[in-house]
Amino acid sequence: MRLYKVATGLVTLQVLTRIVSLVKRPLISEDDPMKNLQEENVMLSKQNNAVVRIALQVGVVLVVCGFVTAQDIKTNYVPGTDFSKYKTYKWVNIEGAEKPNDILDQQIREAVDTQMTAKSLTKTDDEKADLYVGYQLSITQQREWNAYSSGGMRWGGGMASATSSTIQIGTLGFDVYDTGEKKLLWRGTATKTLNPSKDAQKNQDRLNKGVAKLLKDFPPKAK
Repeated sequence: MRLYKVATGLVTLQVLTRIVSLVKRPLISEDDPMKNLQEENVMLSKQNNAVVRIALQVGVVLVVCGFVTAQDIKTNYVPGTDFSKYKTYKWVNIEGAEKPNDILDQQIREAVDTQMTAKSLTKTDDEKADLYVGYQLSITQQREWNAYSSGGMRWGGGMASATSSTIQIGTLGFDVYDTGEKKLLWRGTATKTLNPSKDAQKNQDRLNKGVAKLLKDFPPKAK
């Protein structure tokens, strides 16, 4: 957002400078009124065209800035946790979470698996995995965040009350749980990651980018 404001300020200054330069052009001699009127109309037409071109340039810059600041990442975790002791993880489904179609579900899991593998974490189907991971999302309407539950007990832990309970449209949320203590360890959200379009490759690229940014600093480094 800071980059957006700076870019907008620079463009606005350029627009004002350009308009002032147009206004300061010398007036035409009044020796021949008709000729002067015709030439003035031509000049005004050129000035209008110049202003239109500047406006278009402003629009392009604003669009570019919008893309630069498109995805917002937020994370939260239990302080003091030694994440280095976790080696394996297992996917779980979170009760009450929105269910995407099979294709999107696979794409999300593959994008996460790629990042987790790069961090030396191994996926397993073993119930005794060190971590349980699951995602929640919102595609068409806001959703309430839910903690994973097992045996009638939710694993929210101390983080449940410290984490936003609303998932905004287009947002992907990713949760990591400690299976031994049955509590939420880490949670992150990436906005504007799930905005389906007709371009399947564009959707995949946006998702991969969002997940990579989301898990960039996972697991948190010991302090």
